[in-house]
Amino acid sequence: MPMSEAIRQLALASRPVSWINTAYPFAAAYLLTTREIDVFLIVGTVFFLIPYNLAMYGINDVFDYESDLRNPRKGGAHGAVLDRRWHRLILRASAVGCVPFVIYLVGSGSTSSTVVLALSLFFVVFYSAPPLRLKERPFADSVTSSIHFVSPAVFGLVAAGAQWTVPLALIVGAFGLWGIASHAFGAVQDIVADRAAGIASIATVMGARWTVRFALAAYSAAGVLMLATPWPGPLAAVVVVPYLVTVWPYRSLTDADAERATAGWKRFLWVNQLAGFLVTLLLILQWTLSPA
Repeated sequence: MPMSEAIRQLALASRPVSWINTAYPFAAAYLLTTREIDVFLIVGTVFFLIPYNLAMYGINDVFDYESDLRNPRKGGAHGAVLDRRWHRLILRASAVGCVPFVIYLVGSGSTSSTVVLALSLFFVVFYSAPPLRLKERPFADSVTSSIHFVSPAVFGLVAAGAQWTVPLALIVGAFGLWGIASHAFGAVQDIVADRAAGIASIATVMGARWTVRFALAAYSAAGVLMLATPWPGPLAAVVVVPYLVTVWPYRSLTDADAERATAGWKRFLWVNQLAGFLVTLLLILQWTLSPA
């Protein structure tokens, strides 16, 4: 197979548009704790930027192949539909790409950080792969999806030796609720396709209306948690507002019209960019207010 085409397929499977969503939480958590740039930060950031995403999304694309063929929205940022001839390459690259980074992060980290990393990779694999295939277990699917994005931050905190306080737990909890809400809302648009393919999800079981309202509640709860954190943490509660505005129009969506939520999901991808910008400003403020 041509090398250039193989690289293109690997890049497509890794969802470049989402790379920052896992690398940023790790880098921010580690840097704000240690307040220095070192080799561990660089290696960890590169790992969570590319190999981690290739494994997470590549494994998903391989094991979701049959259902993705029936889903009209799949392709590009919404998920690649990779020809079967690329599946073995994707799985091998997912494993081989992670190994050197994991060896370094385990060797340079602590026992606690190794446990967090092991759990993170466990959920990356078994969200999509049998026998667990957690993405087909309602509610566990949203929680596991959230873990994909929260665990890099937790790994960064643990590896940097952060002191776990109530405010820090509230921040991590708010991030987790954001992830749960985002997955739940994203699942709504696939209700028709998933039911046709016999795939269970929080949305197929609970229905569009309930799931959208659950997402609204989870986003709101995330904002409430941030209000209970020390300054400037409460400012982060404002970050949930664009998500609420995006999801609110679909609060009474019927299952038959669930595919209409795709328009909201496309806006969601842009809202993530805005949220990332606002969170960055808050982290800079936190950096300046914290003692060196």
